[in-house]
Amino acid sequence: MLRFALAAFALTVSTAAATAQDLGSPVFSSQSQGSALGFTLRGGVSTAPEYFGSDDQEAAPVLGGQLNYLRLGGFTFGDPDPLFQPRGLSFAGSFRYIGDRDDDDSPELAGLEDVDASLELGGGLRYATENFSAFGDIRYGVIGHEAFVAEAGADVILRPTDRFSLRAGPRVLFGDSDYASTYFGVTAAEAATSGVAGTGFSEFDASGGLLSAGVEFGAAYRINDTWGIDATINFDKLQNDAADSPITRDDEQISASIGITRRFTLGF
Repeated sequence: MLRFALAAFALTVSTAAATAQDLGSPVFSSQSQGSALGFTLRGGVSTAPEYFGSDDQEAAPVLGGQLNYLRLGGFTFGDPDPLFQPRGLSFAGSFRYIGDRDDDDSPELAGLEDVDASLELGGGLRYATENFSAFGDIRYGVIGHEAFVAEAGADVILRPTDRFSLRAGPRVLFGDSDYASTYFGVTAAEAATSGVAGTGFSEFDASGGLLSAGVEFGAAYRINDTWGIDATINFDKLQNDAADSPITRDDEQISASIGITRRFTLGF
């Protein structure tokens, strides 16, 4: 059963040479080429802690995608060039799925209430140059935890060739008190039940704020104009109440993924 972040997905619409004053403005084209949609799908496998704070790893499928361009009438968003790299400011939608947490799968959590799977939806801003990128996202749990989270990061990018890139940079994750309580808090009733179950969690009121900080390394290679491969590895250290929670067995969290990308173009 999948209990951790199963997928991260971003839909990005970026204009050519977008600026802070021209964010999201369409590029006008007088060419009558009909309408078209270009997007990339990603599928692969990942390994990550079984739950936030776990010291055991679990393998899971990972899915994702990106909107590359949209041509509708005389307006074009993005760029149909397979090697196009967005520059300047752009807006991106974002979602994250977090699987359920169940003591049937993790006996060390006996006495704690199960946590349902969550789906977070939101968006944020991206800024990119040839050798640098940064992002900031805000998401809300529309299913599951019903709390706000914010994520930010930046990367230094190396491009040995026009088809191969390497990147590395910091990542931080913030969550409100509802989010922290869901994944790191222990109620009085849970403390009493866990004592009977033998796991003995003490009551803990988890507060929101900075919950993890770390670094991500990534590599991507475009095999051709249609297919590609990419990989990431993350080293995160839980912070503040996330690290102090009695649920947390290891505050150093490692996750990694590798996937195949496939570019699609649809005319309509």
